[in-house]
Amino acid sequence: MESNKKIGDRVKALRESKNLSIEEVAERSGLNKEQIERIESKQFFPSLSPLIKIARVLGVRLGTFLDDETELGPVITRRQESAGKNSIRFAGDSNVTREHMEYYSLSQDKSSRHMEPFLIDIRSEKGAPHDLSSHEGEEFIYVLEGHIEINYGKDTYVLETGDSIYYDSIVAHNVHAAGEGSAKILGIVYTPF
Repeated sequence: MESNKKIGDRVKALRESKNLSIEEVAERSGLNKEQIERIESKQFFPSLSPLIKIARVLGVRLGTFLDDETELGPVITRRQESAGKNSIRFAGDSNVTREHMEYYSLSQDKSSRHMEPFLIDIRSEKGAPHDLSSHEGEEFIYVLEGHIEINYGKDTYVLETGDSIYYDSIVAHNVHAAGEGSAKILGIVYTPF
């Protein structure tokens, strides 16, 4: 998971370049100091929600933590390339790495982007809690294979292959495979900068 290691390095480098202490980032983001220390030391990889909060404090866009290069023009990711790229796994707000979702960035080479498109493989987590999280922005999900369940506020939606959903990410939500099967989705996350 080379991509996961880069996230910790980039958070630390950006924090230090802004002359901010871990305590200051924790206070401004609403996260705890230990969580930020674990992110920077690559012991813990945050979910999108804490990562977006850290990006806000550091004054950068979410994609800054995922960028590989600075391509200004269009970025094309071929089918065979997206399957071979390193995946990213984010942890939940409970500080536990969630192994049920693997994210494959479709835009990490594009600089100055405002959307984060991912192919996401979702494995069943039978019996696991579905902790809700929220963050600024919007998300679009298109189900490529299988069935997913989305807890969104007090509502629950089940989507199958070919279905899609677009929602405000500020509402607490959780995306997981429905039942015991696995699923594959196209997920696009937009966070305002």
